[in-house]
Amino acid sequence: MSGDSRLGDLAERPDVAAATEYLRSEDEATLASQIELSEIPAPPFREGDRGVRMAELFHEVGLAHVRCDAEGNVRAERAGPKHTQPLIVSAHLDTVFPTGTDVSVRREGDLLRGPGISDDARGLAALLALARALNAGAVQTAHSLLFVATVGEEGAGDLRGVKHLFGPDGPGRGSAGFISLDGAGLDRIVVNGLCSRRYRVTVRGPGGHSWVDWGTPNPIHALTRLGAQLDGIVLILDPPTTLTLARIGGGKSINAIPQEAWLEIDTRSEANTNVDDLERQLRACVKQSARQYPELEFSVEIIGTRPGGATHPDQPLVQAALSATRRQRRKPILALSSTDSNIPMAWGVPAITLGCGGEAGLAHTTDEWYRNVDGPAGIIRALHTILLFAGVA
Repeated sequence: MSGDSRLGDLAERPDVAAATEYLRSEDEATLASQIELSEIPAPPFREGDRGVRMAELFHEVGLAHVRCDAEGNVRAERAGPKHTQPLIVSAHLDTVFPTGTDVSVRREGDLLRGPGISDDARGLAALLALARALNAGAVQTAHSLLFVATVGEEGAGDLRGVKHLFGPDGPGRGSAGFISLDGAGLDRIVVNGLCSRRYRVTVRGPGGHSWVDWGTPNPIHALTRLGAQLDGIVLILDPPTTLTLARIGGGKSINAIPQEAWLEIDTRSEANTNVDDLERQLRACVKQSARQYPELEFSVEIIGTRPGGATHPDQPLVQAALSATRRQRRKPILALSSTDSNIPMAWGVPAITLGCGGEAGLAHTTDEWYRNVDGPAGIIRALHTILLFAGVA
């Protein structure tokens, strides 16, 4: 029987139908959770307050064994009938916005506007709605479900939450699969993880007065020349590879030769080998610069690494998501992105990332917005994906 046929039978079960109807009828409650969580600041490396609230809400929706792990992830369980490999369902706690950002949410007609309102307050609200719906329908999955609100998905967080989840003491590597709920949308299914590696090149020297010590080797001069060299690297186009000079800084005064300067670089590709090749070229350019400026000290530090990976379209988890998307009368799109799913993909664990319905825009800006068009349908898609893959007892 095809996945679409199986889902048709599954969706007609009274327990599953009740869970589905709950998601439709409680749509306003889901939006209220989304707004509440979005208005709790969760800057990089400071997701604790939002994590505390998620733990309280996990308790309220009836999940078991709610706890915060050593990295700050908030975990909760919904047991299956037997001790089985869990299916992990996750959303991320953190935002890109620094401490002090006004994260209040305002309504503008049918828009909700506020930093992080979609990315990923929508995913967190969907995570809670799924747990409530399963309980409302008394749906018993064959596989246990592990609900996780992760830390460190964005930027400098470097996926530290999900890396811990799949570390030696985490439950990830023994899981049956992994679903990340991230933002809005109803068509895309992320099945390819974009590899990225990030570097900080630091240059140090004696420094000095801009007039009296003029001629002393200048770390910023060295870095700007290095940047020009890096900009000249010929990038592989198949599969596409990118190198971005992202941030530069240094010096303490306008009238001083800097003692230290730094340059941060982001590299990305669909292929891990392309990123490895870029690193070799980057380090060769740094060595060349060091020879040109023997009085200066050069160092290269890797400040972030996201391994690439993929979940094959024939994998049952992807097939479940395809059927669930078609069930909502949408045309599924298999997509490439950099999300929490990168880590399980790299470990060979079936993993996908799904949007949670609605429309959104201006992510990672303070004008980020969410519009609740087909919002319930996005969470119903996630519910159907979970039940097709995890099975119903």
